[in-house]
Amino acid sequence: MFGLMFAARPERVLSELARVTRSGGQVALANWTRGGFVGRMLAMHVARVPPPPGVPSPLLWGDPEKVRQRFDAASGRHHGERTLTFRYPYTPAGIGELFRSSYGPTVRTFEAIDEDARASLAADLTSHWTKHQRPSAETTEVDAEYLEVVATRR
Repeated sequence: MFGLMFAARPERVLSELARVTRSGGQVALANWTRGGFVGRMLAMHVARVPPPPGVPSPLLWGDPEKVRQRFDAASGRHHGERTLTFRYPYTPAGIGELFRSSYGPTVRTFEAIDEDARASLAADLTSHWTKHQRPSAETTEVDAEYLEVVATRR
């Protein structure tokens, strides 16, 4: 879940999925969407550190049309938007720190930017978590949209 989408070469991912999935077997994926909570958070990262040339956005895995194109050889394919609720016993600022120390894309972004940009991104992450916080929650709770994909190999 949410890992394969960060591979730099989607064509190799698809080739490997086809190689390890027998005929009639299924592949199930969960991919963040561009317009969802995590997609907007990742946009903050890319605004500060663009991806290397030629590396497609991982958020294309959350685009139903792109997924249809990528899995054109699969039958029985279906997808649908789902919601995952993040629940953390931290403040939004504490979650920003947690992501800064342990969430790969955030770790890499902080490593690549200068001190002023780090302060700016930290403030933006806190603001993002605060803005999307469920008002009635006692701890931080945020809904994040993702695309569920299930494809059956022919």
